[in-house]
Amino acid sequence: MHEERWPGEWLRGVLSLCVLRVVADGPTHGYAIAGRLAEAGLGAVKGGTLYPILTRLETEGLVTAAWEAGDGGPGRKVFTVTEAGVRALRERSAQWRVFTQRAAGLLSSPAVPA
Repeated sequence: MHEERWPGEWLRGVLSLCVLRVVADGPTHGYAIAGRLAEAGLGAVKGGTLYPILTRLETEGLVTAAWEAGDGGPGRKVFTVTEAGVRALRERSAQWRVFTQRAAGLLSSPAVPA
């Protein structure tokens, strides 16, 4: 199976919103978040990219984090969306839809020169 490679600036523009969306589905940990992003077709997101995003979301009060004991292994940090995170997700998702529609309109009209 061929994995798409998206330009880095595209991912930087939307990855925080996508991470917030994944966490909004229920308490989860970094490895599971990375898995969901990959399943969604966004590619492999490494910990060095993912964890700073989660830290930023936590600093903004959009997610909370708590350590959970591991099953016979090390503990893991579990992230949960806050009410402020749900509101931000709703607002930013709506803004993203408008932005991408406008960009798509510009890119497809009238046609890209040959």
